[in-house]
Amino acid sequence: MSKQINRVEHDGVITDISEEYISVEIVNKSACAACHAKGVCAASDESIKVIEIPLGLDTLACDYRIGDEVKVIMKGSLGLKAIWIAYVVPLIMLVASILVFSSLHLSEVAVGLGSIAVVAVYYLGVFIFRNKLSKIFTFYIEPK
Repeated sequence: MSKQINRVEHDGVITDISEEYISVEIVNKSACAACHAKGVCAASDESIKVIEIPLGLDTLACDYRIGDEVKVIMKGSLGLKAIWIAYVVPLIMLVASILVFSSLHLSEVAVGLGSIAVVAVYYLGVFIFRNKLSKIFTFYIEPK
């Protein structure tokens, strides 16, 4: 039972198999996507994402075919780490930069633009190191 709690799973379908990756298409549903009124409700949201799973000992290309239904799995601890990188650290940087720029007695426009610039530089850094981060945030698949 603890094995299920310590991981995040999504159902998907294999769309492509290359020499390095298996591409899996998952349907990302909002919380109300299962509602019976979703057809007439503007709040329901559903998006399709393609995840590339690197081939390795855990995922051999010979074990899978295009069109196979699989489970895409990520460690639960990596989800928490992603939340920190994407939301918590930038929020802390935004609040800290607002406090620092305000203490320098800058105008509100300068404080706002400076704080946005600090967060933009942070996200630029995340973008620049995306290849390194992609090695940390790896997915694997299991047959469904």
